[in-house]
Amino acid sequence: MWRWAGHVLEGIAIGAANVIPGVSGGTMALLFGIYDRLIGVLGDLFRAGLDLVRLDTGSFRERLTSIPWGFVSAIGAGVLIAPVAGAQLIPDALDRWPELSRSLFFGLILGSLPIPLLRIADRRSMLLAWVVAGAILAWYLVGLQPLELENPSLVAYFLAGAVAICAMILPGVSGAFLLLVLGMYKPLFEAIEATNLPVIAVFGLGAGLGLGSFAILLKWLLARYHDATMSLLVGLMAGSLRSLWPWLADEGSVLFPAWTADIWPVILWGLVGLVIAGGMTVWEIRRSP
Repeated sequence: MWRWAGHVLEGIAIGAANVIPGVSGGTMALLFGIYDRLIGVLGDLFRAGLDLVRLDTGSFRERLTSIPWGFVSAIGAGVLIAPVAGAQLIPDALDRWPELSRSLFFGLILGSLPIPLLRIADRRSMLLAWVVAGAILAWYLVGLQPLELENPSLVAYFLAGAVAICAMILPGVSGAFLLLVLGMYKPLFEAIEATNLPVIAVFGLGAGLGLGSFAILLKWLLARYHDATMSLLVGLMAGSLRSLWPWLADEGSVLFPAWTADIWPVILWGLVGLVIAGGMTVWEIRRSP
């Protein structure tokens, strides 16, 4: 029961993370140590769906029985509870106190980076190159300027769904941010408000196929090249810190503030995040074999 409740809390954190710039559900899953398991489950669920489409009922039943439904139900419940539990407060805080909020999240993610690093068995310099590559990629992605599209086609909605949902299980890049970059954020939510069912259905189809296919790919990479894949994911987390830097220009470029009295509360909140993350890291080190 306590383990199920713990997974529910992890699901709440995963659901809430998707509304924070530079943080995704994948980031939280990586920090909680359930990333490999979550990706594996998503891949198995997608394969079960393919078995059902092929009318292979035997394989379908076999896959369903192998899925840890207690874990799935707990994470799913947490993700659904997240908006009710106060995830909507995060965008409000980012709007009202942008520098303080980003500083807190910056400290939390920066201080948490050692947690996924602990799950990399081989830390040779070759794997450090994957960390650097992931950091450069995320730094570039979060610095992209949004496009503006007028009347996108159904194909564009399908591709946007496939790309955005993949970002939600990748550490460091949020699906909402990619929708903004692709110029699909506003058209999608206008379609949702207008209850445009064809657009919603096509976007959902793209999201479902994209999530399942990408989960299978990640599961294979983690099974065959675990340490290299984890190194790349850690790099994505590190590079995404650009979007959480407290002082950002309107176009998203990084600024360095003057040393005035106004800077100290921002630094203080960053230190609070570091202390909290440091406690999580120490706990993870003590419980790791």
